[in-house]
Amino acid sequence: MEVEEAPGELGGAGKDEEAAEYHSHDFEWEDLREEVESDPTFSYHLSPFPGPAASTTLPPQPSSEAWRSFHRRHASGKFFKERRYLLKEFPELPNSKDCAKILEVGCGNGSTAVSILRSSESITVFACDCSKDTLEKANEIISNTKGIDIKDRFHPFLMDVSKEIFPDWLFCNACKSSHDSHHEMRKERPDFLRENQCCVGGMDFITMIFTLSAIPFAIMPRTIEQCVSVLKPGGLLLFRDYGLYDMTMLRFLAHQRVGFREYMRSDGTLSYFFTLDTVRELFHAAGLIELELEYCCVKSVNRKNGKKMQRVWVHGKFLKPPS
Repeated sequence: MEVEEAPGELGGAGKDEEAAEYHSHDFEWEDLREEVESDPTFSYHLSPFPGPAASTTLPPQPSSEAWRSFHRRHASGKFFKERRYLLKEFPELPNSKDCAKILEVGCGNGSTAVSILRSSESITVFACDCSKDTLEKANEIISNTKGIDIKDRFHPFLMDVSKEIFPDWLFCNACKSSHDSHHEMRKERPDFLRENQCCVGGMDFITMIFTLSAIPFAIMPRTIEQCVSVLKPGGLLLFRDYGLYDMTMLRFLAHQRVGFREYMRSDGTLSYFFTLDTVRELFHAAGLIELELEYCCVKSVNRKNGKKMQRVWVHGKFLKPPS
């Protein structure tokens, strides 16, 4: 998935983030909250959303096909920009040692993976996405990026994290033997495994960059739990996604609400907007320890019309407790 915004509908967040890559505290989130909640034109964003019993509409379903269609429309790869700012936000990645293994969940066209691979020759990235076309584009973009040798270092694989289970070759032996019985595993063997190698041994890092918000809220706990299951004890989960009252949320119309803080674009793709408390509860429930959690509040200017924009993202780092 890995989407920030659809061009022409809610703006181009990729460009905004490029301009904002090395600063993230231009304004206080509490000031923005007070401004939004005192403005009657935004009142529909604040009202409770009717539960299933009171609602005549079905709850949002996983929109995998909508995301596949989105990526087909933007197959040129021009929409996303390399996310070099992530290396500043998550210095653990370029500073990692001992051949670190990273799982990128919802890799899109590789705008995150390319920065990670460029940062250290000892890093190997395993990247999943629900779109086969997008994975092929990511492999093409990264293979053609100057200064990166991806031989045996970039392994994309097709998977819809909202519906499917991780392949067992991601699990280390200890994880496989102690994994809860209700978590099935896909038995398949990729070509890059050595003949006597049963799996890659688990992940040192997992990145979830603008991915979780694209999944229905009801499915998020299960998705996070599954991700944590392939993370080594002592490993880090690195998170960045939309924050409550980001300008893109305020642009959604009342009829686009499909849940509390959950919206559907005209192309069928979903977007959820997180508070710190929501992120904290989701990741704590999966057994992770909070290391960092904050709002990133950035002011930027639309280069075409000169309009000032207030962007809000949530930045988080979580630790899987050592054994």
